Amino acid sequence: MRLYNTKDLQVEEFKPIHEGHVDMYVCGPTVYNYAHIGNARPMVVFDVLKRLFEAEGYTVKYVSNFTDVDDKIINKAIEENVSESVITDRYIKAYQDLRKQLNTELPDVTPRVTETMDGIISFIADLVKAGAAYVADNGDVYYSVDSDPKYGEISHQKLDYLEAGARIDVNEGKKNPYDFALWKKTDKGIQWDSPWGKGRPGWHTECVVMINQNLGEKIDIHGGGADLRFPHHENECAQQESLHHNTLANYWVHNAMININGEKMSKSLGNTLWAKDVLDRLGTNLTRWLMSSVHYRKELNFSEETIETARKELEKVLTPIRQYDIKSQLVKEAEPKEYDEASWRAFLDQMDDDMNTPNAYTVIFETVRKLNSMLRTREPDWKEAGKLRNSVVKMLDILGIRVETPVVSEEDRKLFAKWNDAKQAKDFAAADGYRAELMAKGLL
Repeated sequence: MRLYNTKDLQVEEFKPIHEGHVDMYVCGPTVYNYAHIGNARPMVVFDVLKRLFEAEGYTVKYVSNFTDVDDKIINKAIEENVSESVITDRYIKAYQDLRKQLNTELPDVTPRVTETMDGIISFIADLVKAGAAYVADNGDVYYSVDSDPKYGEISHQKLDYLEAGARIDVNEGKKNPYDFALWKKTDKGIQWDSPWGKGRPGWHTECVVMINQNLGEKIDIHGGGADLRFPHHENECAQQESLHHNTLANYWVHNAMININGEKMSKSLGNTLWAKDVLDRLGTNLTRWLMSSVHYRKELNFSEETIETARKELEKVLTPIRQYDIKSQLVKEAEPKEYDEASWRAFLDQMDDDMNTPNAYTVIFETVRKLNSMLRTREPDWKEAGKLRNSVVKMLDILGIRVETPVVSEEDRKLFAKWNDAKQAKDFAAADGYRAELMAKGLL
């Protein structure tokens, strides 16, 4: 398997730290609101990657956190006159429900910042002791970017040219304007006792500690959206370098963003699409097919045109599977357990090449074409057709797309017989009626 490593700016052969096993961490949400469709893309991308590893025989430990401490959470709690936990519990449940609705394999561990506080405080204290962090006059604790000569290795920007990004506060308490907060002294909202007074942690330390506690000091894959490369992932990496002298992960994997009708999704444009609304409208299978229709490192555009294209493509794939299931039951042909190994391997080869889903879709279409061709013959080779059908279903499972097998009842068989008899008798009015009944049952 080969993956694009953001740190090295190239596709590299994947070599796990522990043979046959993958440790993967993906940054989760800050839980102050419902997830938009952009939040759903990494959920799908890294779910597909996990399924792919498992298909290739790896075991995977998948960890994704919940950031349940943040100014936005505190402000929302004050606004609603409730505790922060009321806010975070609400949106964590909604996020987990969304994962299930998206048919993702749930992470093995979903740590929360509030449950990791002792480790976070200890980690910050160790950074101060190592000289990589300092206590400012105002009581805040900052990481010194000058202490890490490799700073910039994830985002590939020289420190001199870096622009302070989101959640980086520039103030007089810092020795360097790009130093970032590890501990914020505050009397507002939820807070904890620490050697530096009451306060709460900065965003960038939390993930490092949760990775160390749940997966170890160095992991195989650290993932997330491309918007996290700087400052979040850069700052995670810097802290790990200072304390444990490694880059935290061997492979840094980032998915690109989602556009809406060709424009960046943003609150200012008023074009935010909530993930649940999209799923309620499109359904799980269509949403996931659309999500994987574009390579994960390329921007994905949501529009009526791309949705309709995805709908037609998915129907083109699912229809012959359903036709096989119905026709094979009508002739009482037992479905083979085997699958077409050649097409399955061709699919995996494309997916193993940095999750090249567009090329993998081409393999799916070609396999479906062969299945269609067999089903059109007068006497199909049911065993070979079944193997092709099973191969496509296995491919779709990697993409997280469910295939439901219709059940043909005895009543359905009789209806099919009446339809065929009416066609043979050239009683077209009756045949049309039977055909309408079969279509209403979803059998045609």
